Amino acid sequence: MSSHSPWPVIIVTGANGAGVGFGICQRPLLQVTSKFPTDAQPHYDFRVKQNIDDELSFSRLTLTLACRSRRRREAARDKLNFRRHLTIAVHTVDLAHIQSVFRFADEVTKMYPYISHLICNAGVAPFISIHWFLAIKELATDWVKTVTAPIYYMQEVGQLSQDGLGWVWHCNVFGHYVLLHTSTGARVIWMSSHEANPIFYDPSDWQLTKTAHSYESSRFQMDLIAHQLDQVSLREESDGLPVRHLTVLPGVAGTNIANALLGTLSSIGMFLAFYIARFLGSPYHLIGAFEAAISAVHLCLVPLAFLPTVNSPDSDNLDPSALTEVGVRYVSQCDRWGEERVGTMKLALSKEQEKQSDELLKRCERLFTAFCEAEGRMVPP
Repeated sequence: MSSHSPWPVIIVTGANGAGVGFGICQRPLLQVTSKFPTDAQPHYDFRVKQNIDDELSFSRLTLTLACRSRRRREAARDKLNFRRHLTIAVHTVDLAHIQSVFRFADEVTKMYPYISHLICNAGVAPFISIHWFLAIKELATDWVKTVTAPIYYMQEVGQLSQDGLGWVWHCNVFGHYVLLHTSTGARVIWMSSHEANPIFYDPSDWQLTKTAHSYESSRFQMDLIAHQLDQVSLREESDGLPVRHLTVLPGVAGTNIANALLGTLSSIGMFLAFYIARFLGSPYHLIGAFEAAISAVHLCLVPLAFLPTVNSPDSDNLDPSALTEVGVRYVSQCDRWGEERVGTMKLALSKEQEKQSDELLKRCERLFTAFCEAEGRMVPP
């Protein structure tokens, strides 16, 4: 992409001055003025290992920071607003309130002729405490796994949003689904997690109001939705380029989600546990939000032609419960010294899980249509 191409207009949800969302806003500022930005280079572990020789610099960049807290988003803007040819806009949006999402979508549609990237980063977790006995037991059994995908957080069950939907599901999944249908970009980047786990997911509890693991289940739903929407987009005939839905795992970084449960000493212990995991060989403990953001920023910059592709086998001949590789997730990784890089991880789903994702999308679409009709809005095609 040359400097004559349209400049990126990027929306980042959950960009509140801390965490991975803020790292996602920081990294492009260091890349955009370079003719050969390092974050754009595809060096994956399989299928594609190639350098980009064409110039990828942009003359301008527009960042739209979207979060619930006005104080936090303006603090984030003040930290970032130090580059020429950079436009930073801040907006209030509560993904757990449909009217707020509609207002935000209307605002950005009026402000910009197009949206090039929508990064679905915002997320909530209903953590209320830590099961310390289980945490210590898990650490003694498998240290790296325990601090990569913990299962010892106790979560509140049955929380509802203002609109009467499952709160975690509304914030993490449906709010982004509504946003992408009202202000979609050419690339939609879904921020998943190593904690995304089908073990805890019950398709009949699709709003996640009954499960004690709503956070993990919501991240698994994001994997399902991103894969299904990407497949649908690639199959549809269109005059332009298809909207790509890409899934990112930012690795493990110290964020406000976990810090809210910890005191000063416990927070120090958490970071120490992360460094030990990295010393033991974990490639996923980047620890810093700036480093963890590399995979999301990479997908903003890399030409789509360089991304790996997966050809799924004929599912008609498969056991419905058998897992098969259907896609790729892009993962932030690092070496023992913390040097960050982009890796890949296979997305494996069963035929049964793909049917679940199709049904979940239908439920989201019916609910979205109902909200549009209740608000007197046209339902986007």
